[in-house]
Amino acid sequence: MSRKTNLIPLLIVVGLIVSTASGAAEPNVPDVQTIVTKANIMAYYQGDDGKAKVRMTITTKSGQTREREFIILRKDVADGGDQNYFVYFQRPADVRQMVYMVKKHAGANEDDDRWLFLPALNLVRRIAAGDKRTSFVGSDFVYEDVSGRSLDLDTHELIETTPERFIVKNVPKNPDQVEFSYYNVAIDRKTYMPMKMEYFDKEGKLYRTIESTEVKEIDGFPTVTKSVVTDLKTGGKTEMAFNDVQYNIGIGDIFEERYLQGPPREATR
Repeated sequence: MSRKTNLIPLLIVVGLIVSTASGAAEPNVPDVQTIVTKANIMAYYQGDDGKAKVRMTITTKSGQTREREFIILRKDVADGGDQNYFVYFQRPADVRQMVYMVKKHAGANEDDDRWLFLPALNLVRRIAAGDKRTSFVGSDFVYEDVSGRSLDLDTHELIETTPERFIVKNVPKNPDQVEFSYYNVAIDRKTYMPMKMEYFDKEGKLYRTIESTEVKEIDGFPTVTKSVVTDLKTGGKTEMAFNDVQYNIGIGDIFEERYLQGPPREATR
């Protein structure tokens, strides 16, 4: 009898350790939908609108680098819902005056609308839904990274909880439409800022990561000021540094096709 009595506390301790490691029974852990919703707001919806100057550095496996400089503007239609993006390229000369515009639709049943203005050809091109996972202006980022992926496109599972982060596994509902089988997101427990994303290919092998390497508070909002994507297959990486970040500046209705070839003043300086 005494052996059974002594064994019970040990089993309880072991059970607590296992539960805490998985995040399944740890107290004060929100449900996974709450976690991903808060993380999505933190990453893409802070303030009613926003503007930043971005320097992109593309580095190949051999160490060769190329740079892009552009201004990105964002305006929310609804918090956590539809929103608009306008990206105006300033440097170098081969991309100067190029414009990328997105009308993002947050639901799973409607594709985002994307346009690209190519000044060298004086051509406005619609970006097909099937191209949203292709390279963004020759970098290791893809078009979908700029405006974010709709939460409704994936299922979400909290697979681990640590003292600092929630780890959420995201599986596409339509796997034939994407090149990955799933991706994990490490989310800061205090701010709900997504800190690292790991993409796994159809064979389950890690092939791509995106990491927030610098976060600062700007106008009261925790803000990613540096992020790096690494392509483990090619050995390349791309860093984006965000400067002069501003929120709630009252961006007008500039997200129309007529502004692609003649961007408004707030988009160019």
